[in-house]
Amino acid sequence: MRPRVSRRTFVILAGGALASPHALLAQPAKRVYRIATLDDAVEGARDHLWRVFRNRLRELVLAEGNDVAYEARYARGASERLPALAAELVALKPDIIVCTGTPPTIAAMKATSSIPIVFASAGDPVGSGLVASLARPGGNATGTSILSVEIGGKLLELLREISPGTTQLAYLIDASNKASAAAFRKLEEHARVMKVTIRMLDGRQRFELERSLETIKRERVRGLIVGASGPLLQHRDQIVQFVAQHRLLAVYQRREYVDAGGLLSYAADIQLLYSRAADYVHRILQGGKPADLPVEQSSIIRTVLNLKTARALGIKIPGSVRLRADEVIE
Repeated sequence: MRPRVSRRTFVILAGGALASPHALLAQPAKRVYRIATLDDAVEGARDHLWRVFRNRLRELVLAEGNDVAYEARYARGASERLPALAAELVALKPDIIVCTGTPPTIAAMKATSSIPIVFASAGDPVGSGLVASLARPGGNATGTSILSVEIGGKLLELLREISPGTTQLAYLIDASNKASAAAFRKLEEHARVMKVTIRMLDGRQRFELERSLETIKRERVRGLIVGASGPLLQHRDQIVQFVAQHRLLAVYQRREYVDAGGLLSYAADIQLLYSRAADYVHRILQGGKPADLPVEQSSIIRTVLNLKTARALGIKIPGSVRLRADEVIE
């Protein structure tokens, strides 16, 4: 039989709890982590990727508003603004800074050597000086990397396989990005072997892009490779429309261009890299050190082919290219 608790006893117990507010006040406040993000593109250009990042953190029990507060800065394609934006974020003393690629990471590293930095989809992190080595970064930065040098060479091969007679090409990128410049140098080596000419054109801001597109028209460039640089994403519709208008053969290092109507992309799974960047953030907030967390390189590369665009442009896609496509848009 259960012991009886008199009403008087219950009232005394309840009154004792109410009379001890210090017991409640003594409980430690819940920790809210401050995550700063530095993006070299315009607001909205990478919304789909930042959603992947935040959703992954939510899966790791770090939800916005409850466990995490975000502070974002966007350079809007103007790389010269990155140092000032990085300094602004550092002054807020966040727990961690997350950067989109190489230029924002360089700016953040110059602004702080103590706040942990995670880069998402940086190109050539060793060659760009972001880390000492992939296995042991050694500083306050680590994260995920795309194989932009190898991807560029593969895109050149695909372009030539589709159109062996195309010998005058352009590579459209953010010319201020060290990793993109390194990728172009490697691409030049591939081009020489294939006996084709290729030149680098800048497309990070509207003025540079329009000047580069005018160069393509004036010099009658027939083949175009569009790099993975983030600032170009804001111009993807304009680029794809220009290609269609002038009936160029264009291939892309990001699938977003194919989703916008481009012909073919050979690209790393960037969404996966942003998800993995969230894993790095979680590990660091739990006590991990960037210096000891190896950089993760993209291992999943996908070829996406838009046959609807091929038909509209009158481009015949060889069977060998179709067979290698991981996804075909009819």
